[in-house]
Amino acid sequence: MDLIQSYDEDEEAVVSSPESSPLRMLKTKSSAPEVDDTALALTVANVNQSNSKPINPTQHVVVTNPTYEQLWAPILGPAHPYAKDGIAQGMRNHKLGSVEDASIGSFVFDEQHNTFQKHGYAADPSGMNYVGDVEALRKNDGESVYNVRQSEQKRRKIEKNKEERDGEEKKVEIEPEAENPESEAWLTRNRKSPWSRKKEVVQGELTEEQKKYAEEHAKKKEEKGQQNEAKGEHYADKSTFHGKEEKDYQGRSWIEAPKDAKANNDHCYIPKRLVHTWSGHTKGVSAIRFFPKHGHLLLSAGMDCKVKIWDVYNSGKCMRTYMGHGKAVRDICFSNDGTKFLTAGYDKNIKYWDTETGQVISTFSTGKIPYVVKLNPDDDKQNILLAGMSDKKIVQWDINTGEITQEYDQHLGAVNTITFVDNNRRFVTSSDDKSLRVWEFGIPVVIKYISEPHMHSMPSISVHPNGNWLAAQSLDNQILIYSTRERFQLNKKKRFAGHIAAGYACQVNFSPDGRFVMSGDGEGKCWFWDWKSCKVFRTLKCHNGVCIGAEWHPLEQSKVATCGWDGLIKYWD
Repeated sequence: MDLIQSYDEDEEAVVSSPESSPLRMLKTKSSAPEVDDTALALTVANVNQSNSKPINPTQHVVVTNPTYEQLWAPILGPAHPYAKDGIAQGMRNHKLGSVEDASIGSFVFDEQHNTFQKHGYAADPSGMNYVGDVEALRKNDGESVYNVRQSEQKRRKIEKNKEERDGEEKKVEIEPEAENPESEAWLTRNRKSPWSRKKEVVQGELTEEQKKYAEEHAKKKEEKGQQNEAKGEHYADKSTFHGKEEKDYQGRSWIEAPKDAKANNDHCYIPKRLVHTWSGHTKGVSAIRFFPKHGHLLLSAGMDCKVKIWDVYNSGKCMRTYMGHGKAVRDICFSNDGTKFLTAGYDKNIKYWDTETGQVISTFSTGKIPYVVKLNPDDDKQNILLAGMSDKKIVQWDINTGEITQEYDQHLGAVNTITFVDNNRRFVTSSDDKSLRVWEFGIPVVIKYISEPHMHSMPSISVHPNGNWLAAQSLDNQILIYSTRERFQLNKKKRFAGHIAAGYACQVNFSPDGRFVMSGDGEGKCWFWDWKSCKVFRTLKCHNGVCIGAEWHPLEQSKVATCGWDGLIKYWD
């Protein structure tokens, strides 16, 4: 009973004493691991008393019967640089020393740091006391900068308003002196915060000189607006013919196909050797296209702003150079008969050229960069042009009138490809938003939207010769196959991989008989896969840089043209 009574008296004394508890305590967090330091201290004491060596845990054989103390002794590792820190071995709660309860939250740390900077006191991280100016602690009743009483906040607000009023009175006093812009008074009066709103200025009567200047400014603005309507940058269109003569002795044009150009059979073979190299471009080549149906000419788009057409069938020389773009040419597309073609450049222009004469028939622009251009493949719709733009739109022009007839605006990123399917009634587009969208031609509503979390951007798409499948170059180093039927499903059984195309818009293509899939890659190789087995059939080292494009000759069964960023176009047999 005496013990209980004395305990109660001690407790009352602790409660009644104002000195026994600090004004505000911090709840601490421990960053130390939970260690049973009692058992550790006892073990160390027993080890010291018995002077017996603990068991080495790396031993595989124990030749003596170890004692309990030896088995349960702490693991002794190599000497640690902080082992000689003066802490007694029994005082440690960690094998490297003693870890104190000193971890606090970031908000509490900021609160105490700012309180110490302002008032000169802060709570001890151990949570047991305060450090710093004791007088200030008592005066402020231990409150922090984040915990100000309402009466104090009200007092500060009144003082602030009083200071603002005093400042305005001083401004009124210096008003007569503030007329000189070089004076400090003028600067004080006209100092403007970057966040302040514009003041409403009452417009007075303009002088004749001001009216004249305003008219000239409006005229310049109008001219600039008209230039923006033209949007694309304008460059002079030129073309140079490099052949011997534009007409032969029979009066036939140089672009006409030779009469004996026919396919021997329908079976295609993988090329093995280099036949010819064209090296007319001074910079990389971004795209190549064979002349439709016959392939006796090869059109190439270069990053040197030029488009060239090469003779494949006879001399192997450059026949004509088309110069009209101010920046690199991104994409090219022949019309069905090959007499005209489209070019899209980074100068935001789309140009419609006459293949034979080299004249620009029309120029189209929306002020955005066209990434892909396509003519409608139907013979009766060769006047309809589609372009995938950098502003997420697919724009449709009528070439005859030069007017925009439709806009397909559903993508969330720049449009990379336009591929016609289903007898040209529909077309599929891919974009930087990592999705595929299927459209009915002429109707700006998506009829199929394909987007999965695992999908990557698809910068190149090609149609299988039978029209039932799409091959899409995915930027995760594989070629994916989608059906062109109603559901546009991914064919999970067909996947072509092995090449490295991540980061490059390497074009994918089929052989004319559909037996082989081919693609360039970022290491300058051209890869050939078997369509049925999906296995790599052959790899050709074609270019020093990136092999960006590969086209199979439409008639020659074993001939392939490749282009790369080394500025070369190579012909393989």
